[in-house]
Amino acid sequence: MERIDSVNNPKIKAWSKLNRKKERDRTGLFCVEGEHLVQEALRAGIVERILSVDDTFSSDEVPFTEVSAAVLAKLSANVSAPSVMAVCRMEPLHPVEKNRLLILDGVQDPGNLGTLIRTAMSFQYDAVYCSPETCDFYNEKVIRSTQGALFHIPLIRTDLSKLCRDLQKEGVTVIATTLQEAVSLRKLIHPERHALILGNEGSGVSPQLQEAADQRVRIEMKGFESLNVAVAGGIMMYELTVSSN
Repeated sequence: MERIDSVNNPKIKAWSKLNRKKERDRTGLFCVEGEHLVQEALRAGIVERILSVDDTFSSDEVPFTEVSAAVLAKLSANVSAPSVMAVCRMEPLHPVEKNRLLILDGVQDPGNLGTLIRTAMSFQYDAVYCSPETCDFYNEKVIRSTQGALFHIPLIRTDLSKLCRDLQKEGVTVIATTLQEAVSLRKLIHPERHALILGNEGSGVSPQLQEAADQRVRIEMKGFESLNVAVAGGIMMYELTVSSN
């Protein structure tokens, strides 16, 4: 069994660089921390190597390295280092169906993005499409917020204007969330196949995508005009899912 105690070990130095987006993009690798996320990554079959302070997670199927607590602290993106981590490879999934889709236009906060991915999987959405400006999928805070959902649902970064046109040709109704010229959620016509667009935390869905949408919807409320994008997305996805069942 391999054991590494030094934070200056070349492998540890290389893995520590995975905290940077540029290095993740270059290598196609990223790290996950904690027992739950490591188990989810193992279930998805994307683990390259497990790193742990003991042999609890050692197996014959996945390479394993026992490391010191100091090494895990060096690799961890959190203040409190976990007892186990995994180096994983990016393996993008592709949607099999296109009945329920979530489209994210410039969502910037990692916590919001992660929560939306987790919610989309919970309500059995087929995929999550994101604009190029949307936060990095493999940001540590995004991964943690998804609780492993990003290993099991297709995540695609693409040109959203072209995507909407293509989906409409395939019979998918595009729904944009906005306060302008929008029907209330309770009056929304619920299509069987839909793509729900949620926008940037500050500016919302872009005018171009609002214009391209088949329907515009707002969540009726009192006291405030809008909700946090992850909260709004959860309400919308729940309503659209329940109404179609």
